[in-house]
Amino acid sequence: MARDISNRTKAVTCQDAKVFTADTDGTTVDTQGFESCMFVVNSGIEGDTLSGSVKFDFILQESSDDSSWSAVTSSTSVTETSVDSSGIFLTLDANGETPQTSQIGYIGGSRYVRVKIDATGTHSNGTPISVQAILGNPQDSTDA
Repeated sequence: MARDISNRTKAVTCQDAKVFTADTDGTTVDTQGFESCMFVVNSGIEGDTLSGSVKFDFILQESSDDSSWSAVTSSTSVTETSVDSSGIFLTLDANGETPQTSQIGYIGGSRYVRVKIDATGTHSNGTPISVQAILGNPQDSTDA
């Protein structure tokens, strides 16, 4: 059926939905066998007053060996939004920015990608966050 995408995509949980109070590197996503990758970040209502000194940055990282990681800093490697010179594609630093759903597409050339959550400041109560990766366009229909 032309409208069915479930047979042409694979969902990977990168961060289970939970309340975050500190940094986390995120789960590695292996893109081998797929031609596209998108990350979806869901945040709930903030538990602390967010500001420039109490915030969450979401950093897109890539690796060719699943060992040495670097920030994706070229906007030609992403779609849907842009990255800055540190690989940050989303910052939650003000109340009212949550809850929200954000996404970024990765079209860079590295096999492994992940989203690092960088918590700045003291997050006593935390903020609920989850991160999913959606892999698409499988090279072999048995990959999805």
